[in-house]
Amino acid sequence: MTVPLIVAVLAASSVVVLVCGIRLTRLADEFADRTGLGEAATGAVLLGALTSLSGSVTSVSAAAAGSPELATANAIGGIAAQTVFLVFGDMAYRRANLEHAAASLTNILSGTLLVIILGLILLARVLPPVAVAGVHPLTPVLLLVYLLGVRAADRSEREQSWIPRRTSETSLDCPDQPARWSGGPVRQAIVILGLGIAVGIAGYVISGSALALADRTGVREGLVGALLTSVVTSTPELVTTLAAVRRGALALAVGGILGGNAFDVLFTAFSDIAYRPGSIYHTMPPDQVFLVMLSIVMTAVLIFGLLRRERRGFANIGFEGASLIVLYAGGVAALILAF
Repeated sequence: MTVPLIVAVLAASSVVVLVCGIRLTRLADEFADRTGLGEAATGAVLLGALTSLSGSVTSVSAAAAGSPELATANAIGGIAAQTVFLVFGDMAYRRANLEHAAASLTNILSGTLLVIILGLILLARVLPPVAVAGVHPLTPVLLLVYLLGVRAADRSEREQSWIPRRTSETSLDCPDQPARWSGGPVRQAIVILGLGIAVGIAGYVISGSALALADRTGVREGLVGALLTSVVTSTPELVTTLAAVRRGALALAVGGILGGNAFDVLFTAFSDIAYRPGSIYHTMPPDQVFLVMLSIVMTAVLIFGLLRRERRGFANIGFEGASLIVLYAGGVAALILAF
């Protein structure tokens, strides 16, 4: 493919992501209100999974094709970038800091779960490189911990074991307008799934086009995955985050990012299954271990912000948002210069 054709494919796929992502966010918000699941839970599980489809396909395909470094870099590299997307959402929401307005127990527990499963990735990396049928023993543990964590977060939200103090700037997770959808919830769920698949396919095409462009630059595979394909395949998360903030569905916006990040970590587990020579965790070079550590620190800062709930701050993003930008920029600089 010529460069102009690659650029045209990138542009067309981006339009699909934009159009479908905005409608997907609206329907997900209405679905959360209609079913009583709540914005945070819907964002963490439903929206997070659907917007992560493209990255999942990219990582698993790369692992199956014998490119483990690209697979893990794509899965882990997107976490830091997607966390920064919340800062853009914070900038778009002018009333107060997003961490203050979107306080939710589900989102806090989702962030904590993300830190735990990222830690499991590091544990797998330093443990002996054993594999059973080509799969590291910590892979099923990682998947089980994720499922148990999602279940615990759902139960805690329903039992209201912790409730954020309501202020004038708190965004309440309740239906704020009549749903425009006239069909039943099953039909609505099917349409949401269809939109999610469309976004996932478009994201996969975007990642393939980005790889084709990177191939002409001679950049190292791991760096391409960490800084290019991981960010490009995160386009759906950026679109849905901004769309959710614009609708006032703030808990959905934060939940979508945290849920998408958790699914990104699961990409590594799925990639370990797809990578037949052995443990994919032990193919991770130092720069990817650095990315995991950076993602843990950035997620911890976000959790700190959700608990601290600063109403307003510098440039309307607060201390946590500014810290996330500095951490990500510093991480990118370190990847380019030190690794």
